[in-house]
Amino acid sequence: MFVLAGNSHAAKTTSYKVVLPFYAYAAVALLVASFILFFSYTDITSHYFHPHTLALTHTMALGWGTMMILGASHQLVPVLIEGELFSNTLAYLTFLLAAIGIPFLCISFYSFNLGWPAHFGACCIVTAVILYLVNLGISTLKSHHENVHAVFVLTAVCWLLATVIAGLFLLINFEHPFLAKSSIQYLPLHAHLGIIGWFLLMVMGVGSRLIPMFLISKYENPQLLWKVYAFLNGGLILFVVNFIYFRIPFLQYLSILFITISILIFAFYCRTAYKERIRKKVDEQMKISLLSVLMMVLPIICLLLVVTCMLISGTERIDLVIAYGFIIFFGWITAIIFGMTFKTLPFIVWNKVYRQLAGKGKTPNPKDLFNPQVFHWMILVYIAGFAGFTAGIFLKYQLLLQGAAILLLLSSFLYNFNVIKIFFHKPVLR
Repeated sequence: MFVLAGNSHAAKTTSYKVVLPFYAYAAVALLVASFILFFSYTDITSHYFHPHTLALTHTMALGWGTMMILGASHQLVPVLIEGELFSNTLAYLTFLLAAIGIPFLCISFYSFNLGWPAHFGACCIVTAVILYLVNLGISTLKSHHENVHAVFVLTAVCWLLATVIAGLFLLINFEHPFLAKSSIQYLPLHAHLGIIGWFLLMVMGVGSRLIPMFLISKYENPQLLWKVYAFLNGGLILFVVNFIYFRIPFLQYLSILFITISILIFAFYCRTAYKERIRKKVDEQMKISLLSVLMMVLPIICLLLVVTCMLISGTERIDLVIAYGFIIFFGWITAIIFGMTFKTLPFIVWNKVYRQLAGKGKTPNPKDLFNPQVFHWMILVYIAGFAGFTAGIFLKYQLLLQGAAILLLLSSFLYNFNVIKIFFHKPVLR
C-alpha cells in the first residue's frame, strides 16, 4: 500500500509487472539516443529537419520521455485518484504497441524512408495512446476522486493523442499530399502540441504532487494549480488557433506570455513547497528535479529569440531552433526524469522484493538499492555535457560538440548502470 503524504487514504499500487517494462525501455532508449547524438552530432547541428535529427528527436520524445511518463503514470494515477487501474491488460497492450512502433518510426526517420514502416510505427503509437487514454479515463471515472492533478494528467494525454495523430497525418502527407501545405510547414504545430500539451502539462501535473511529497512538505494550493492549468492550456489553444488561421505576431507573443506565466506560477508553487518542507536536508535526486524546474525558462528564451529573429530579419536562426529542441529533450525533461527515476523506481522494486518479507528482518531502505556515488557522477557528467553541447551549438565548435556528446553518452551509461542495479536487486535481510 502506498500512502500519500498528508492523506489518510490509501490506494493500491499498480503491479510492478505493468510499470517496470516502461522504465527499462526508456533507459535503453536514452542510451540509443546518446549514441545517435555521438555519431551524428555534425548532422544534428546542421538542420532540425535532417533525418538523423528527426530520429534523435523522436527517440528522445517517444522512447525516453514518453515511455518513462507512461510507466510512472500507470503507478501514480491510481494514487492520485485513490483507486485501482482499470485494466492491466490495456497497460500491457499500451507498452507492447508503443515498444514496437517507436523503433519502426525512428529507424524510418534515420534512413528517411517514410513509407509503410514509418506509417506502421505511427499507427502502433496512435493505438497505444488511445488505449492509454481509455485506461486512465475509465480508472478516473470509476474512482470518483478526481482532483487537479488527475485533470492535468488526463488533459495532457488528450494533447498527446492530438500530437501523435498530427504526426501520422504529416507522415501520410509526405507520401500522399492532402494537406494545404507541406508537412515541414506544420512541424511547429506538431512539435508544440507535444512539448507544451503533453510534456509540460504532464510534468507540471505530476511534479506538483511528487515534489511536495518527496520534499515531505505539507504545502497544497489547488487554486494556484488551476491557474497554471488555465494559463498553459489557454496559451497552447491560442497558439494552435493563431497558427492555423491567423499567423498574427501579437497573438504568438501573447500565447508565449500565457505559457511563461504558467511556468512562473508553477516555479513559485515548487519554491513554496521547498520552503515549507519538513525535512530540511534535500537529497541529490530532488536537487536535480528542482533544477529541471529552473531549466523550463531556457526554452522560453530560445523560443522568443526564434520568433523575434523571424520577425526582424525574415530568416530562421537554425542554431536557435536546434538549441531550443536540445534544451527541451536533453535539458529539463531529462533532468526531471533523472531525479524522479531514483525516487520512484527504488520504491517500486523495494515493494516487489520485500513486500512478502515484512517482519522477517531488517530490510534496506529504497534509497539503498542504487549507488549514490554513481548517481552523483552521473549528474556532474550530465550537466557538463548538457552545458557543453548547448554552447557548441552556438559556437559551432566541433571539438566541443564531440566532447560534450561523449559526456552525455557517459551519463546515460551511468544512468543505466544504476537502473540495472535496482532491477536486479536481491533480498538482503539483517
